[in-house]
Amino acid sequence: MTDVEIVEVGPRDGVQSVPTWIETERKAELIHALARAGVGRMEVGSFISPKAIPQMKDAEDLVAMLGPMPGVRRMTLVPNTKGAIRAIDAGIEEIIFVISMSDAHNMSNVRRPTAQSMDDLQSLLEEVDAEGCLKMRIGLATTFDCPFDGRVPERDVLDNIERIVSIRQGMELVLSDTTGMATPDHVRALTAECLKSFGDVATFAFHGHDTAGFCVANVLAGLEAGLRIFDGSVAGLGGCPFAPGATGNVATEDLIYLFHRMGLDTGIDIGLYLEACEIALSFPDGATGGHARIIPLKRLMESLDGKFRGRGIAAE
Repeated sequence: MTDVEIVEVGPRDGVQSVPTWIETERKAELIHALARAGVGRMEVGSFISPKAIPQMKDAEDLVAMLGPMPGVRRMTLVPNTKGAIRAIDAGIEEIIFVISMSDAHNMSNVRRPTAQSMDDLQSLLEEVDAEGCLKMRIGLATTFDCPFDGRVPERDVLDNIERIVSIRQGMELVLSDTTGMATPDHVRALTAECLKSFGDVATFAFHGHDTAGFCVANVLAGLEAGLRIFDGSVAGLGGCPFAPGATGNVATEDLIYLFHRMGLDTGIDIGLYLEACEIALSFPDGATGGHARIIPLKRLMESLDGKFRGRGIAAE
């Protein structure tokens, strides 16, 4: 059991924004490298229309190529019931459904208001998982800020969450700073309220982009408020096709380094993880970021000496 869980979103949220086609074999190579580093949970793709996200058109082929991955929870994003059926048929263990907390972004993302997406979620669950056995992760996009309307009222977010947990309890809800414009005080306050109001009926996580450079601070604010699950993207790869101006997610390696310096176990070997970063960095036209990978490995490992010893860092 780790102190904090890092969910790797690079192979989906990061890769989907790369404009140049990445061969299926290269995507699989990245995913297997991440797994070797100790990543136990990751987004491996999405079952979405190739007209919307061309980079994800090989989802079935990729999952088949990956084969069994013991110890890794593979997740894929689905936009609707059709996508969920495709994912389940491919053997995916956990699906992600995204609902924006602002109508304007939801209309841009899936061409329907937020309330209708909640109806879609209910219909999806009734059709593909009436028994309640499927692991479900609900991405609450634009929890803090909308690219079209600005700051999202906290009351709107809480009301939306109340509706979602009325559909099904026990799901994981991801508080998402889609535009990367949230500030630590906002993250801390809203996270604390979500945990207070709904922590007994849902699990919460944080997903942040680093547009304004606040994401590591926002992660720490979420940690202080009680979160223990955080998303990151390998080498900071990515962006959001439906949030103009947003940069990639916070770099996973920065989170690994941060948590290990704080003495918190992530279960990930940072040395092996940096090898996976090299694969992501080789993708043509990919937008990347992050800081830890530019620190010389010897210096980086020395800075961790005495701070952390465990499964995530190989003892030397």
